[in-house]
Amino acid sequence: MLRHIAHRLIISVPVLLGVLLIGFLLLQVVPTDPATVLAGPTASQAEIEAIREQMGLNQPLWLQFALYLGRVLQFDLGRSMISNRPVIEEIASTIGPTVELMLACLVWAVPTGITLGTLAARKRGTWLDRLIMAVSVAGVSMPVFWIGLLLIQYVGGAGLLPFQGRGGPIWTFEGLRHIVLPAVTLGLVFIGPVARMTRTSVLDTLGADYVRTARAKGAPEWRVVMRHALRNALIPVVTLIGLQIGFLLGGAVVTETMFAWPGVGRMAVGAISATDFPLAQGAILMLAVAFLAVNLVVDVLYAYLDPRIARS
Repeated sequence: MLRHIAHRLIISVPVLLGVLLIGFLLLQVVPTDPATVLAGPTASQAEIEAIREQMGLNQPLWLQFALYLGRVLQFDLGRSMISNRPVIEEIASTIGPTVELMLACLVWAVPTGITLGTLAARKRGTWLDRLIMAVSVAGVSMPVFWIGLLLIQYVGGAGLLPFQGRGGPIWTFEGLRHIVLPAVTLGLVFIGPVARMTRTSVLDTLGADYVRTARAKGAPEWRVVMRHALRNALIPVVTLIGLQIGFLLGGAVVTETMFAWPGVGRMAVGAISATDFPLAQGAILMLAVAFLAVNLVVDVLYAYLDPRIARS
């Protein structure tokens, strides 16, 4: 298992380098000059040039990237051009709320999607199967901002739940009340794909020889479905969940902005809007590391569900 994890970590390094390079180059093509933003509107050209030299912006691009990569390896992401705080501190203050939001979404959406998909497979062809699939398609079709707007208007607007800001840590009562609407907004677009993939995968395994053998031995139907069919059907479901979590990171940017949730996604949008280049690069790096971490967890779950993967 450790060898499998080490191999996945090694092959993640080129991906992370590519993300760093792309994020660096994307911010280079922005028409705004960081030195001009930092110097202010009343600065003279000599002051702007001095700031450019201090920031290393007069160096060739390859040298700027090499220096930036060296700083990243030392966990030095620079200082925010707006707040003048270290970027690592800005990220540290926002990563907690984002993790809370993701966990609050996954803790109910994943079990719900797997349960609905398994139930639809078990009741294949019935009205319940068609109803679950119709709801799943509707959930996939609706964009996350539309769901958020509906919840804000009809739930938040009615005063049932708060819809602006973070009321505190998730383990407090106010924290739970404030996180409900953002978590439901993200989770509703997550349930549909998981339910559809679970249904397809469970239907495939229900026709396998080991399932027929379990039934022939007289095992109860619930035991056949849950222990034999579902566990072997989870590998493609885990794959989809890993990919969907990556999409959730993008959806969290919209959700955090709509609900004024103080997470990494909202910080990234604010940094790009304010042309705060060091903070924007740090936010992009943080989201990339989160995506790679999710993929690593998915690979470990593969090895747990099918030990042959860890030995390959």
